[in-house]
Amino acid sequence: MSVLVTGAAGYVGAHMLLALLDAGEKAVALDDLSTGSRALVPEGAPLIVADVGDKKTLARVFRDQQVSEVIHFAGSILVPESLEHPLAYYRNNTMNTLALLEACVESGISRFIFSSTAAVYGTPDLTPVSETAPVRPITPYGASMSMSERILADAARAHALNYMILRYFNVAGADPRGRAGEIGKPTHLIKVAAQIAVGARKESLKIYGADYPTPDGSAIRDYAHVSDLAEAHLTALERLRAGGESATLNVGYGRGYSVLEVIEAVERVTGEMLPNEIAPRRAGDPPQLIADSAAIKRVLDWRPRYDDIDFIVRSAIEWERKLAGAKTGAGA
Repeated sequence: MSVLVTGAAGYVGAHMLLALLDAGEKAVALDDLSTGSRALVPEGAPLIVADVGDKKTLARVFRDQQVSEVIHFAGSILVPESLEHPLAYYRNNTMNTLALLEACVESGISRFIFSSTAAVYGTPDLTPVSETAPVRPITPYGASMSMSERILADAARAHALNYMILRYFNVAGADPRGRAGEIGKPTHLIKVAAQIAVGARKESLKIYGADYPTPDGSAIRDYAHVSDLAEAHLTALERLRAGGESATLNVGYGRGYSVLEVIEAVERVTGEMLPNEIAPRRAGDPPQLIADSAAIKRVLDWRPRYDDIDFIVRSAIEWERKLAGAKTGAGA
């Protein structure tokens, strides 16, 4: 039997494959390669290039690869882009998740893990944010994921399907062994900062908003290392296999860092100043998002290994140096 990972040629999906293979699991990768890369799919995981909403292909993959469980990462994740192209987000996130769940039910898949987002909370009234906080998304991205969560919960009630919904806050960093990292269009703070730090981008880091109601005026986020996030999904899978009940859990460290604090971490790691400039706030960005991580630690006994902002930043910078070296070698 095998575990199907959707969006497996992307940033988090590739780390999920590594976690599964490192644990001795048989993993199958599915990705349409619209934003992912074949290079991120490790040896040992067959790659099926297909749309996650293609039910006919899914049924064949489930059968041929003897899939028993699905971990679902495929989707669009950029908040600003979702404001510009909301219908694309509802199609790619919500409608494709619906098609995937239909295929799972029709093929008798009984365990499903959905990689969701803290964006479903919108602008929370309280922080840290617990799983009992109201779900009030303020962007099409958050709304599309919230709808997918509801569809999954309804499907589970009607069919023999157990699930874990993991709402992660901000993911960053790269595999400590340098096997995978973030590629593609950079939008996340630590990715962009790492590129600037290694000279891959010749510009200043933009600080989107310096007038938030936070201690230093910049937005605060809970940054979790990508390998810890993958480990949380693996632990959730083990919990379901052991007969654990369906649950919705936050994934975060319960500690927030402001944009300025991240810049300080980059400067500590590199020993050099990181050029930066103040820019206007971006639509859809709440002042702060910090996870209440008590539930995941209690339910899954999840204990992150890389809960250190300097380590997260260092791994991201090392990955960017590797990418920069590869480009230099290719052009030599």
